[in-house]
Amino acid sequence: MIWFLTRRVLATVAVLLAMSAIVYGLFYLMPGDPAVLACGKRCGPEQLVVTRHKLGLDQAVYLQYWHFLEGLVIGRDYSSGPDVNHCAAPCLGYSFQSDQPVTSLLLDRLPVSASLTLGALLLALVLGVGAGLLSALRRGTVVERLLTGVTLLGFSTPVFLIGLILLLVFCAWLKVLPFPSYVPVTQNPVEWARNLVLPWCALALIEAALFARVARAGILETLAEDHIRTFRAYGLSERQVVRRHALRGALAPVATITAVELATIIVSAMLTESMFGLPGIGKLAVEATTSVDLPVIVGVTLLAGTAVVLANAVADLLHAAIDPRVKLA
Repeated sequence: MIWFLTRRVLATVAVLLAMSAIVYGLFYLMPGDPAVLACGKRCGPEQLVVTRHKLGLDQAVYLQYWHFLEGLVIGRDYSSGPDVNHCAAPCLGYSFQSDQPVTSLLLDRLPVSASLTLGALLLALVLGVGAGLLSALRRGTVVERLLTGVTLLGFSTPVFLIGLILLLVFCAWLKVLPFPSYVPVTQNPVEWARNLVLPWCALALIEAALFARVARAGILETLAEDHIRTFRAYGLSERQVVRRHALRGALAPVATITAVELATIIVSAMLTESMFGLPGIGKLAVEATTSVDLPVIVGVTLLAGTAVVLANAVADLLHAAIDPRVKLA
């Protein structure tokens, strides 16, 4: 187990390093001068030289990337003449538009995005696994056909259309829910949930459809195995067989696909935040892309990529814990 964890940690670190190199090269080393974007359109030649030196863009490529990694680990100093500005770790630079630390901008928006993403993922898992289990246990009935049709409809419907329908029905017509606006959970947990329930549903309904299909296939496959028939022959009830044996084995592929679907939820959350007017990281990414704010775009990309990589590492551990057939060697 220790060797497995060591290999998984080293592999995760290697993937994160490779991802940071690709992201940095993609945004900073492509044709075009980031100093022009940082300095502004009316920036003169002398100001441009000062800005390029302050950002370290006048150094060799490998030194630029090395200082970028240093900023993430131990912080970084930005010097423009006699003035030295220290950016504490993890330093992702300063926004070209607001001149604020990118890390601070991300941390300010993180509670909104975390609430939306994790809440939608949890709701999707509950709905999806529940629907998949019910569909598998009611195979060949009207219930299975109904659930299959609903999951196919949810899987093929874009998130913006679901969100628009939810807003029209529950906010404009029925007026049972407010138009979403973020309320911190520490301030008012009830209002926090009321304002996020529609964005949660918009994201969760799509992902729940995939979880339902994966869970249904996994449960049916497990129920058809020899050891399940043996348990039934010993006199165990169908509920005991499903709860103690079949469900545990069928949850392994769900745990694996959850890490993959986290990336989809993060991307969909960007559109959802903009549509519902939530001040999260997704909306920040849209604003940064519109204004070509490279440090913010790099920060958002690295944060989202790190979340996906770590989720995949956790999924491997969960897979091994749920399914004893998985070998750690």
